[in-house]
Amino acid sequence: MTDRQKRVLHALLDGYGRTYAAEAGIRLKDTPQPLYRTLVLATLLSARIRASIAVETSRALYDAGLRDARRMVQATWQQRVDALGAGGYRRYDERTATRLGDGARLLLDDCGGDLRRLRERADGDVGALRTSLGRVPGLGPTGVGIFLREVQDVWAEFGTHINGKALQGAERLGLPKTPATLTRLAGDVPRAQLAAALVRAALDRTVAEECRAQAA
Repeated sequence: MTDRQKRVLHALLDGYGRTYAAEAGIRLKDTPQPLYRTLVLATLLSARIRASIAVETSRALYDAGLRDARRMVQATWQQRVDALGAGGYRRYDERTATRLGDGARLLLDDCGGDLRRLRERADGDVGALRTSLGRVPGLGPTGVGIFLREVQDVWAEFGTHINGKALQGAERLGLPKTPATLTRLAGDVPRAQLAAALVRAALDRTVAEECRAQAA
C-alpha cells in the first residue's frame, strides 16, 4: 500500500469508522438484547432503503420497548407498524411488522430468543450459522451478511467479514481489495468498524471523494 492509500484509509476510519450498531445506539456485546437488536437492525438494513432510515428505525423500535424477541412477539402488529413508521420505515412497514413478529416467534421457539445458542450450535462453522440465521423471516442472505459483519469482533470464531459492499468501498477508495491486507493496515481498529467504514464509502460516493481529497 502506498503512503497515499494509507492516508485515505486513515481519513476513512477517522471520519466513518463506526459500526451501524453503534450508530443505532446498540452497545454490542455477547448478551441477548444487543445481539437481537443487531439482528433486527440487519433486517432493516437489508431492504432497499437508506441506511440512515434503518438506523433511525432501530432506535424507534427500542424507544417503543421492542428490545428483545419476547417483547417483539407480545407487541401487536399495529404497535410494530407504528414504531417502524416513527423511524421513517414506511415503504416496507406493514410487511416488515409481520416479519419481525414471525422472526421473533421463531427465535423464541428455537433458542429462547437468545442468539448465543445459535452460536453454540454452530461451533465455529460459519456455514451452519448462516443456515440458522437464514431461517429468520425477512433477514435473507444480505441481512445475514450484515449481521455477521457487525458482530465479527464479538463472535470472532466465525472469521473476518469484510466482503461484498465493503470491498466495493475499498475499490472506490483505491485501496487494496483483500481483507487480510485491509485489516493489517487498519492496525488495532476493530474489523467491524473497518468494514462499516468501507461500506459507507460504497454506498455514498461523497465519502470516498472526501477521503481522497483529505489524503491528497
